[in-house]
Amino acid sequence: MKSATPPNGHMPQRTASEREFTMRFTSTPRGARLARRLVSHRLDDWGHPYTTPVNETLTLITAELTANAVRHGHVPGRDFHLRLALAEGIVRIEVTDTLAEKQPPADPPATDSLSESGRGLLLVTALADNWGVSPRRAAPGKTVWAECAMEAP
Repeated sequence: MKSATPPNGHMPQRTASEREFTMRFTSTPRGARLARRLVSHRLDDWGHPYTTPVNETLTLITAELTANAVRHGHVPGRDFHLRLALAEGIVRIEVTDTLAEKQPPADPPATDSLSESGRGLLLVTALADNWGVSPRRAAPGKTVWAECAMEAP
């Protein structure tokens, strides 16, 4: 993580969003794919076309966070939630699942070069300006979030 979760375990205060997109998805690979596609579409609607670095970066971060929610945060019969918000030139992606017991590592471990998995949080660390984990607000679970500064379209 580029910044530690505050000692009290709460997420930093949200600022009023200029734009926001939230949705609940099934905790399946199909749900993760749909979340990724909808984030890309929403960013295009917000003036960041599909092939721009902003859209591609945020779509990749979304893909990694939602895939982790499905793979490591899945509880049968429970969905994951996605929130995409733009405020003061910062885009924040939040993915909330219902499994509080399994937290991502603060520093993603290096993976074997032959391994076919285990690089998701390394990508998030490299691409996001900031990321972290916070307890879910109103129920069991956690929210993994990432923030990226972006220029106006």
